[in-house]
Amino acid sequence: MKQNKIYLVISAFLMTVCICLSGCSQDPFAFSDSYDSYYAKEMKEERTEISGMAADLAVLSKAEESDPNFQSTDYADLLINDSTNEVVESYRCFEQVYPASITKIMTALLTLEKGNFNDEITLDHDIVMAEDGAVISTLTKGATVTVDQVFHTMMIKSANDCTVILAEYIAGSEDAFVDMMNKKAKELGATHTHFDNSNGLHVDTHYTTAYDLYLIFKEAVKYDTFVDTVSMKDYTMTYVNKAGQEVQEYMQSTNYYLLNEYPVPEGVVMYGGKTGTTSVAKSCLILMTENTKGERYFSVVLGAEDKPALYHSMTRLLEKTTN
Repeated sequence: MKQNKIYLVISAFLMTVCICLSGCSQDPFAFSDSYDSYYAKEMKEERTEISGMAADLAVLSKAEESDPNFQSTDYADLLINDSTNEVVESYRCFEQVYPASITKIMTALLTLEKGNFNDEITLDHDIVMAEDGAVISTLTKGATVTVDQVFHTMMIKSANDCTVILAEYIAGSEDAFVDMMNKKAKELGATHTHFDNSNGLHVDTHYTTAYDLYLIFKEAVKYDTFVDTVSMKDYTMTYVNKAGQEVQEYMQSTNYYLLNEYPVPEGVVMYGGKTGTTSVAKSCLILMTENTKGERYFSVVLGAEDKPALYHSMTRLLEKTTN
């Protein structure tokens, strides 16, 4: 009951914050008064007046948004020791940027909260995407698939059509689901995030911050199903097409650490996370790892120039977890 009361206090406070923030600026990337949310207050105030709300979070002030001793060519970087709630490294962690397919973590979170993984979904229309990206091309109108299979395919292959299937399953339409995504973001304190779709395909008004992604990711990893899924290096989706034939789609993870394309630093246990790539967002990755002391870390790299640069930046962060 005590925990439920804390959550109610958090939700009430964040609702007040959201009302205060609305209408501050017509420019979604303007920060005229954008640090009114609880995580941008001074650390001293956080640890005293509202310490109950922030007790399970790493908190930093606006002045600590970027460590002057940590330089990066990425849009934003963040490394948090979740076991001690300490920010190890931060570079532009409150900067609003595009998340690409890391968006799918929120879609996954709502599916975990509201879906039944044993439910079957029969597609009543083809899923047509507005731009190129990962899809299951054979998953068309009349096919029957389980929520579990769509969930795994969304997180492992990063299939954009699967997010639409889940959105319509949960909320009836993707638009209604996006409203749920934005509401959930605010509940988690991700007050500088705005979603326009369920998959992260580029829209100018679809944005987040490295710190907001930490908040959303931290909530998602509370579910064993989520952690198990993002830890898988490959997966075979099995479903039935309109003709009643069984179809199998083999896929590999988009996380190159899991595929041994890039070595995981010695002393780091890789649990997994989510990648994201668009021409505007560039290369992005969020991970959960553990060191030999059993300390859990969250690491975020957003806007790396390309895949080699992404994994170079992420490896640099991961190496700091073993010190």
